Parts: sequence; C-alpha cells; structure tokens
Amino acid sequence: MSNLRTLVFFATPAHDCSYIPGRQATTMFVDPRAQVDKRLYSQLTSLGFRRSGSHYYRPHCEHCNACVPVRLKVEDFMPDRSQRRVLKKNSDLTCRMVTASFTERYYDLYSRYIEQRHSDGDMYPPSREQFTSFLVEGATDSWFLEILDQDQLVGLAAVDKLDEGLSAIYTVFEPSYEHRSLGTFAILWQIEEANRLELSYLYLGYWIAECRKMNYKTRFQPIEALRDGHWQVMDQH
Repeated sequence: MSNLRTLVFFATPAHDCSYIPGRQATTMFVDPRAQVDKRLYSQLTSLGFRRSGSHYYRPHCEHCNACVPVRLKVEDFMPDRSQRRVLKKNSDLTCRMVTASFTERYYDLYSRYIEQRHSDGDMYPPSREQFTSFLVEGATDSWFLEILDQDQLVGLAAVDKLDEGLSAIYTVFEPSYEHRSLGTFAILWQIEEANRLELSYLYLGYWIAECRKMNYKTRFQPIEALRDGHWQVMDQH
C-alpha cells in the first residue's frame, strides 16, 4: 500500500482553465498506479487534493493560486436564515445513504441535470462511461446520498467518508426542482451527517473568488481555507 513518502506525482501540460476565462491551468495528480486506501486519501484531502473517480488531483498553476481548498468545521456551523428556510422547505423529503454504484435511475437524473444546467461545461454531453469514471470508479468508502420525494429520486450527492470528515464530491438534482435549492440542502444534510458520525469536517473542494458558481461555498460559515500549507478561518472582509 502506498503512503505519502512513496507517492509519485505528475503534472499535466498547461491547458485552458475551466473556471477563469483566458487563463492556463496545470494539474498535479497522484500516479494512477498507486494504491490509495482510506487513510492515505484522508491525508491527501487534508493537503488540498480531491478525488475524481480513480484520480487524486489538485491545481498546480505556476502563476496562479486562485483555487483555494475549503472545508467547514461542522460543530461550529449554525445555519443562517436562508439555510433554515431551505431545511424547512425540504422537510418533506426523504434522505438515505447508499453505496456508490451505477444504476440507470441514477444516470437518468445525472444526464438530465448535465444537459439542462451544464450544457456549456466540460461534462457535456453526459455518458454512462463518464458517470461511472467520475462518481463510481476508485470508490473508497464512497456513498450516494439519495434525496427522494416519495418514490421519485430528485437529488443525488456523491459523498466520501474520510478519517476525520466527509468530502462532498458532486451533487445533481432534478432540474424542475430548482426552486427547492437541493444543492444547498444536500450540503446541509451532509453537515448533519458528519455531526452524527462525530466527524470534524465537511470538505467542499475548491473556492475561486472570480468564479460566481463557487460563491455558495462561503455561505457556510465558519469556512476554513488551506493557504501556505495551513488551514485557517477564511477572512470574508
């Protein structure tokens, strides 16, 4: 089994940045041949890495530090008025955690979400292979949060369990349920789940000040950012 001292890392060639137009990006990733168990995955996450299928990566751009890893200390979180409204609005929904896997039911929801909400993004057009390689392959204590309106699947969130927290990987929802704010609801549910499991953190991936789609992450307070190798509460002023 690999460990931090034996890992080999690679860097991609510069490519167009997916988040900031006009910029070039470079990504560092762990050697795909490495055997990454839950303990090592947890250590990598605390160092700012993310998982996409079987790949563990983090931005490694020479002249840009815009992508900032962020996490929430769940025991200190108090929902604001807007978040309390989201919880109340969705109190009629049922949530359950199931082992991450491929089903046509999951893929149908994923496909509708990508086609209707992200047709201008890197993940369009969706495919079954894409769903599997992104959300199912490489699973290490990986789960799907099902959000159900009676028997209808209206939301699906990929969640990884780490040694000291949960990692929110990706969330999709029924486009016609946009008014329910299910993306926010999924995060609020994961915060509650981390508390129930007596875990300290919910890792939320990267926050980018110049990317409007990332703004929702700073609405969960107090949020911590990894800067210069240290996690610290992010200054919002």
